[in-house]
Amino acid sequence: MADKKFDIIVYGATSFVGQIITRYMQEQFADGSVKWAIAGRSLSKLKQVRDTVGLPGIEIIVADAADEDALKQMCAQTTVVMSTVGPYALYGDLLVQVCATTGTHYCDLTGEPQWIRKMQLRHEADAIKSGARIVHCCGFDSIPSDLGVHFLQRGALEQFGHSCDRINMRVVSMKGGASGGTIASMINMVKEAVSDADLRRELKDPYSLCPQNHGFTIAQPDVKIAYDNVYGAWIAPFIMAGINTRVVYRSNALSNNSYGIEFKYEEAVVTGQGGSGKQKARAAHWGANALMIGLAVPPIRWLLETMVLPKPGEGPSEKAQLEGNFDIVFLGSTAKGETIRCRVTGDRDPGYGSTAKMLSQAAACLAKDVPDDVPGGFWTPATILGDKLIKRLEAHAGLTFERLA
Repeated sequence: MADKKFDIIVYGATSFVGQIITRYMQEQFADGSVKWAIAGRSLSKLKQVRDTVGLPGIEIIVADAADEDALKQMCAQTTVVMSTVGPYALYGDLLVQVCATTGTHYCDLTGEPQWIRKMQLRHEADAIKSGARIVHCCGFDSIPSDLGVHFLQRGALEQFGHSCDRINMRVVSMKGGASGGTIASMINMVKEAVSDADLRRELKDPYSLCPQNHGFTIAQPDVKIAYDNVYGAWIAPFIMAGINTRVVYRSNALSNNSYGIEFKYEEAVVTGQGGSGKQKARAAHWGANALMIGLAVPPIRWLLETMVLPKPGEGPSEKAQLEGNFDIVFLGSTAKGETIRCRVTGDRDPGYGSTAKMLSQAAACLAKDVPDDVPGGFWTPATILGDKLIKRLEAHAGLTFERLA
């Protein structure tokens, strides 16, 4: 796609995370190594972002998410569209369709498994035909999980000559706030599930994002409040596991079952040792359950949306983003009893400061680093970007990937 005017168009540049991305892109690509532009539905808001960030020469493209002609004109100018326009289940369908049919590469921040599956079923054939490479989940969900497993399995192959058939991911620490956009996506998914029995069944299928002929039948772990003897602390279910695990299983399927046909993977939050750790695990588990139940009941959902939860466009302050971080450990084991550990860390709040850098580098990697002979279709970060993206994230995004003794 050397004839394209831009390498990347940031679609949704006026969103909360879009503005963070725009600042980061300005810093990272001031040398002109990546040609980029900003796009969205409001010219006045895009101009405001341009002026606030200080991008006097940036090109602005106006395209509403419901305007197919405008989206086609936008895609005709770029190699990659990086989308921050969520909830994707409400606003993302047409852009994926246009990218898939026009051969435009695409990446986003979605954590909505029901929408990803719908996009795969509707548009994968077109993406394969056109050569469009579609890569969902390029933020905190699910790059640390997907690339963390990829990194550990590469280490296992080097050390043992074969992959691990079991990996437990543990969130050791995580500091940062949620934004209204993330909450809006969660609320929309709960609304859809309440009224759709088939969707509720789909959301219980750990392999729902795998290709239809994946062949995986092994039951995946159901994380509860428990004491982790290996880690030496209490654990609770991780709220992002629902999307992260599915992306990891799809990576296994797309890589010809390189992790094994009976590969097991789970994610949990470490809450601490002793009685206080157990109490924190209970509080985390019950709090998450209470939130999901509350969102499913219209009157309670209204109260939560109106009085408690952040609204779209709201999110953590710049200070909170800078002070945020995350630390994740992966514990791998083989059928022979061999073990290996690795760690993935980030230097900003996971949902926004780090996510903005991850998505930006994923888009740059998709535009610049993927060989021309890689076919179109719906990929995962690990299967299409892999080690190339790890290199970018360590060099430019404040992430670390390290083997532990």
